[in-house]
Amino acid sequence: MRNTLHHDNCLDVMRGFPDVGIPVDDGRRAIEDDGFPFEKISEIAEAESWRKEINRPIYHIHKWWARRLGSVFRAIAIAVFSPSKSNVVDLFYRPMMLSGKVVFDPFMGSGTTIGEVAKLGGRAIGWDINPVAHFLVKNALSVHDRSAIQNTFQDIKKDVGDSIRRHYQCELPDGTIADVLYFFWVKILDCPVCDAPVDLFSNYIFAKHAYPRKHPTARAICPNCGDINDLRYDSAHIACATCGARFNPQDGPARGQISTCPSCHHQFHIAEQVRNREGPPRHRLYAKLLLMPDGSKCYLRATEDDIARYNAATNKLAHYSKAFPIVQIQPGYNTNQVLRYNYRYWYEMFNARQLLCLSILADRIRKIEDVDLRNLFTCLFSGTLEFNNQFASYKGEGTGAVRPMFAHHILKPERTPIEANLWGTPKSSGSFLNMFEGRIRRALDYADAPFEIKLSNKNGRKRLKVFGISQKLGFPIAKNYRDFDDGSSIYLSCGDSSNTDIPDRTVDAIITDPPFFDNVHYSQLADFFYVWQRHILGEIHIGNGQKTTRSSHEVQNDDVETFTNRLRDVWKEAHRVLKDKGLLVFTYHHSRSDGWRAVLQALMEAGFVITATHPIKAEMSVAMPKHQAKEPIDLDIIMACRKRSQATLQKQPGSFWVDMAARQVERLQAAGRKLSRNDVRVILMAQLLRGLSIASSTTEALQGLDESERAIAREIENLHLTKSTEGNTGSA
Repeated sequence: MRNTLHHDNCLDVMRGFPDVGIPVDDGRRAIEDDGFPFEKISEIAEAESWRKEINRPIYHIHKWWARRLGSVFRAIAIAVFSPSKSNVVDLFYRPMMLSGKVVFDPFMGSGTTIGEVAKLGGRAIGWDINPVAHFLVKNALSVHDRSAIQNTFQDIKKDVGDSIRRHYQCELPDGTIADVLYFFWVKILDCPVCDAPVDLFSNYIFAKHAYPRKHPTARAICPNCGDINDLRYDSAHIACATCGARFNPQDGPARGQISTCPSCHHQFHIAEQVRNREGPPRHRLYAKLLLMPDGSKCYLRATEDDIARYNAATNKLAHYSKAFPIVQIQPGYNTNQVLRYNYRYWYEMFNARQLLCLSILADRIRKIEDVDLRNLFTCLFSGTLEFNNQFASYKGEGTGAVRPMFAHHILKPERTPIEANLWGTPKSSGSFLNMFEGRIRRALDYADAPFEIKLSNKNGRKRLKVFGISQKLGFPIAKNYRDFDDGSSIYLSCGDSSNTDIPDRTVDAIITDPPFFDNVHYSQLADFFYVWQRHILGEIHIGNGQKTTRSSHEVQNDDVETFTNRLRDVWKEAHRVLKDKGLLVFTYHHSRSDGWRAVLQALMEAGFVITATHPIKAEMSVAMPKHQAKEPIDLDIIMACRKRSQATLQKQPGSFWVDMAARQVERLQAAGRKLSRNDVRVILMAQLLRGLSIASSTTEALQGLDESERAIAREIENLHLTKSTEGNTGSA
């Protein structure tokens, strides 16, 4: 049992509001039940999150940020259209037809809502202001001819596969030709005192296993002769097997933002030295990983022949006309870091060999006559860009070898980039070949036979795939509401979701995941892909002819007033198109008070009240930003809302909202889920907003929220301490 909370220290969240209450309606849905099984759905979502590209491959044919879990949105859609007290978990594994029901997602992203509604037999409308998001969802959910796709890939392979592969080969001492899986590079800067080139290694170990304690062998480059040495991953002192030089492999010239010149021992600030030069830092090729003829792998130092082959590719690129898009990088919160490293154009993020091979592949894809096939292979090409650039790095052995450039959700200059074999081999990672097999073919398989993950034992370690409970995916995509109204299953549009062509009161539910109020601007990052998509398809065939994915109308913004106003405008449009008895349901979380304040204000000004909030498993368990956070947020909040005009009030005591949060914490604890303080915060803040949203005015609600800030912090500690003393030991 949960420890009893002492309410003399609890937050009276409704102080100042005499009519304390919650919105109720005779037609309540399962998503509005306080007993909604969020802990059980979270267990299913947890299982999905560890292999999301396998368990929901349809949403992973191309990079997108903050992709939400399909099992969560399947459960939401089921609960939205099921009456109160329905067994949502039972319905989750049953065939269900939302025949005639229309769901609108104004923040489509990677298309999770659209796909899950379509699997349940409903009709879906998806809008997104970002053309990259619109492009990937359109390719994921369109009708595809599998045999035509396979034949097109084979034609591309025959025409350009070998010519690309030849740029990733080397000659062995016996004259045998071997494929190079990866080339290893390091950024170099000249010492400001002696002009000696300085390798920006933080340490000299460049390759080790993902699980080094089980597989301790690693590889290090000798700083004296450049040869490759085998060693333990934790070795502090070794002697080079070639030249005998002794060195500490854990200690490289670059430590944080400071580098030390090995020649004169002068220390200099790396960023400052970058600013003093023209263009981005230079790179030096120092090693390679070969796929030997017998199928084994071998690390070798880079040779003069390797450098000559690279120079030959550079010379060949110089003779190509319009080989790559020449588009400047515009200033912005998420692009200023690379601009400070003197990257001025998007193409500067690739080396010459990558640009040459990408141009060969792009030219071939541009020649595909069928428009749908051309779009799909452009999407595949665009997806490979994330793994084939000078911002990608080496994850090591025992896992997917290439860490993509957006693993950190930012544009982070990589000091020791990896150059992967662009065409690839069966043992490659991140290549065009592997992406076709791992993304496109897997997504097509899922579209033909969708499945759900089911935990078959108590600890959830054994998982089954449940087939036959969802509709197949693959639809003609309507381009406007008129076409959709004629009977199409899916309508996708790229544009401002605050101004749609959807008629008044025609949508049964709105299910979405709005952008956060934060500093990660997807549009600033998405331009990396978009410039290449336009390069292949032509500016009139993607993104309504716009030159950038940035828009003055996008909701995502780090200015709270701008974010609030634009989110309010989208919610107003949602209010207009939503049927009077329909629900607006969205997922959200934030660690800052102003993020919650913005959501409350936007909802109330748009005419909505919050009828229920539920914590739920968020994003993927292996997300890099999550692992880097001190108090990571592992939960989203599902917020169910109704039109204010349709809600009545049920009186409750002021402590009701804290009790509700405490019960939700208790339920997650009983399910074995470990919660951070920020997890507790999102649960409490959501219940607080639920109570405040019924205030007679937005001003009163916001005033109550502002006045409660200190009490909120105290109650977070109270709930977190209560949870911690009850023996919670692990995550579901």
